Amino acid sequence: EGQLMESGGGSVQPGESLTLSCAASGFSFRDTYMSWLRQVPGKGLEKIAGIDRRGSFVDYADSVRGRFAISRDNAKNILYLRMNNLKEDDTAMYYCGRGNYFGGPKYIKGQGTQVVVSS
Repeated sequence: EGQLMESGGGSVQPGESLTLSCAASGFSFRDTYMSWLRQVPGKGLEKIAGIDRRGSFVDYADSVRGRFAISRDNAKNILYLRMNNLKEDDTAMYYCGRGNYFGGPKYIKGQGTQVVVSS
């Protein structure tokens, strides 16, 4: 089934930047569309970015477009999310996910990394 392990979260002030990483193992990462998602307490999982297997096509939620950038290194099996100009509304648990996200409880994602944006 494979494993996904996120890292890079932390506490920052509004306007600052963070880069999240997701180390993948146990499946063919280079052949897999990957996603970044986030969740705040009391709300559902929200897909915020996706990238095709070659990194040729990326898509973003309106809430992060222009501020966040998803990328991947298929040689290292790592997925990245560069987050610029962070806002307090970006505070959430961030997950990397295997494949595109259409909802449902069986979606494969990591354990998450917490991002807190606060002044």
